[in-house]
Amino acid sequence: MIDNVLRIGLVGVLVYACARIVLPFAFILMWSAILAVMLYPLHLRLATRLGDRGSALLIGLIGVAVILGPLVITITSLATSIYSLISNVESQNVGLPPPPLWLDGTPLVGRKLTEIWTLVATNLPAALTQYGHLMSKPLAWLASFAGGLAIAELSLVLSFAIAAVLVIYGKGAIEFARRFLERVTGSRERAVQLVALTAATIRGVALGVIGVALIQSVLLGIGFFAIGLQAAGPLTLIALLLGIMQVPLILLTLPVVGYVFATEATQPALIFLVWNVIVGLSDNILRPLMLGRGVEVPMPVILMGVIGGMIVDGLVGLFVGPVLLAVSYVLLLEWLRQRPADGRNPDENPNDEPAS
Repeated sequence: MIDNVLRIGLVGVLVYACARIVLPFAFILMWSAILAVMLYPLHLRLATRLGDRGSALLIGLIGVAVILGPLVITITSLATSIYSLISNVESQNVGLPPPPLWLDGTPLVGRKLTEIWTLVATNLPAALTQYGHLMSKPLAWLASFAGGLAIAELSLVLSFAIAAVLVIYGKGAIEFARRFLERVTGSRERAVQLVALTAATIRGVALGVIGVALIQSVLLGIGFFAIGLQAAGPLTLIALLLGIMQVPLILLTLPVVGYVFATEATQPALIFLVWNVIVGLSDNILRPLMLGRGVEVPMPVILMGVIGGMIVDGLVGLFVGPVLLAVSYVLLLEWLRQRPADGRNPDENPNDEPAS
């Protein structure tokens, strides 16, 4: 008994020590593993001509340039907009038009909002003196959020670099996963099936949900930047978030198109409208093409993964959360479909008599 306690204690200490080292990088490593699983089939095709190292280097460089490049531009624009807003408020350089007439007639809060809006538009120093204490915490949160965006950019670049290295050791990783699951399940066939199911789910969700959302948000961002919207960066990030949550992007693009028609000339506004329609319709082509490769996961699972991932680890969690929950959901369903040890179907009533 003493020997067993010592063994278990040493294993516990070792696991605790390793966890302290790995946990700060857990989401980055998980996203790197997800990218590696997603890119491994492409690596196998390129490796026949370029070799393992050449293929990994090419995947890493193209991935950073094509996928992370627009994301870095978007995040940089968002951070610039936030810092510009904070500096304008601190320097009392914020100008607002007069409040609209319909606001005063809004029940309950219309009159108060009209008074505040009028005070800000006509006498900003007096408005900051009266309501400045209400803005301190939101501005501090915006400053912290903008500073965290730079760390998120670095984390995403680092994740792609790690993924490019991991694909070189893809065969060893597959064998390790198979042996581990074989030890857990006690069956080699079952382990092989679970490895294939996990890889298919990762690729399906990563390509069909995150990939489609990323492509559409980049295309929308091109239109936002081309038309000259000052909030192009924040709008692109919102489009990415809505796309991953599988919320129709028309909820975002319709007000933006209305604003463009109100502020721009007719011809560029029409071109912007056509571009948004094309991007919106591309969902009907991209999603069946990419999502069909994996296992379909209910939207609430994806939604919980997006929100929970962002709360836990910010921008990186936005990508890791839905994939991690989707894999867990699919493996849970697969486990529930298995027959118990006595050979009965889990859907059968144990009290039912066999049919004669």
